[in-house]
This record gives sequence, C-alpha cells and structure tokens, in this order.
Amino acid sequence: MKLEYSGQEKVQASAEKVWSFIQDPQKVASCLPDLKSVEFKDDKNMVATVGVAVGPVRGSFKFNIELDPRPEENKMMVRIRGGGLGSAVDLTASADISGQEDQTTLLDWNGVASVSGPAATVGGRVLDAQAKRLIETVFANMGKKMSEV
Repeated sequence: MKLEYSGQEKVQASAEKVWSFIQDPQKVASCLPDLKSVEFKDDKNMVATVGVAVGPVRGSFKFNIELDPRPEENKMMVRIRGGGLGSAVDLTASADISGQEDQTTLLDWNGVASVSGPAATVGGRVLDAQAKRLIETVFANMGKKMSEV
C-alpha cells in the first residue's frame, strides 16, 4: 500500500536553530513517539525501535533512519526503512526549510511511504489516520523541544 503526505509546519524558532536541531540524531530521535530504544550508527544514521499500534497490529517496529541534511538546498531528507510483526515500511520524506521575518521557520514537507504485510491490511483509513497522528506528534515534539533550548 502506498501512502503520500504533505503539509506545512511553522516552528517557533529561527532557521539556524532548526538546522542545528535537525542535524543532531539524538535530538531527532527524542521526537519519535513511543521510542523504546535507539542506537546511533554515526552522525546521520540510527536504528530506532518504536511502539506501533495500527488497528489490531500492535508491537515494536525497528527502523533504520538516515538523516540527509542539505543546507545548500535548504532541504532535509529523511529515509526510514524497517518494520516488525511481518510488516515492512519504506518511507522517503523531505522538508524545505524557510526562515521567516518573524524569526520562525516554515517547514514545507512531503513524504511517500510503502507499507506491506499485516499493517497494510488494516485498511487505508486506519493506516492513514495513524500515520497522520505520528507525523503531528513528531512535529509537536520537535516544536516543544526547540522551545526548551
């Protein structure tokens, strides 16, 4: 099953602060919902285990996450591959990062995911609603953590 998402988020921080935050895998990992464990491979790659609940499919999924910052393009790319409980997820996402005059930052993001296995069989609406909740939670966590810095 293929899923596509896009949106805009306004972060209450300058573009410089956003760039500093999103290039730090430890800070990015701290925004993941229901994070069970994380292993940092290098400054761009980590393996995260998170709790997942999509309809009747519940348990831990393990994801390889690659951060690919492209400051010269004002773009952040993220690749997530992995899964669990017989399901697989392959996600590619990007965000265009634009500093605003009011010292906030606009993230114009999009992502395409492919989901297979039991998680894909729960139905598009359930999977879609859960994915949207996860995206909203990551952005909310990021905004909260950046306001604490």
